[in-house]
Amino acid sequence: MGKIKITEQEIINALCLHIAHKKDIKPQEVEVELMYDDDYGFSAEAYVNDRKQVLITANIIEALRFYLETQLNIDPFSAALELVLNDNEGIIAFAE
Repeated sequence: MGKIKITEQEIINALCLHIAHKKDIKPQEVEVELMYDDDYGFSAEAYVNDRKQVLITANIIEALRFYLETQLNIDPFSAALELVLNDNEGIIAFAE
């Protein structure tokens, strides 16, 4: 498979798809904001019907695995995933 870069927009899309799948709604009904904090690491806030859900790194990784499987046809558990804060590109991920 090699190393695949997952952009910030793709991470947001992955979270929208995963949350929509779990809640049986359309991905367009989910709004996501990615965040990074020096003390807490990576997280995200998801909004569905004006309700906020805080997502931790493990939730983001879970959504990325869902995205790899459903959108890229990659075995989600054979991929090592790493989240990275990039000065130019924001929050990105690498799957290897």
